[in-house]
Amino acid sequence: MDYQRAQEIVASPLEYEVSYNGVSIWIDKLHDDERTATVHLRRSLEERSEVDISELKEEYLVH
Repeated sequence: MDYQRAQEIVASPLEYEVSYNGVSIWIDKLHDDERTATVHLRRSLEERSEVDISELKEEYLVH
């Protein structure tokens, strides 16, 4: 995924399915370097990680 698409997903009122290494995640915050983001697993709000945005994958739109 690129930074612009990540921004669109974060700003959207719709819910998008995004994964990191095959695991469903939420994007919490995009970093100013435009390369990394803080994410957490959908099933665990407590465990957050900083990841490279290029490793995020948009799976499909959830209605």
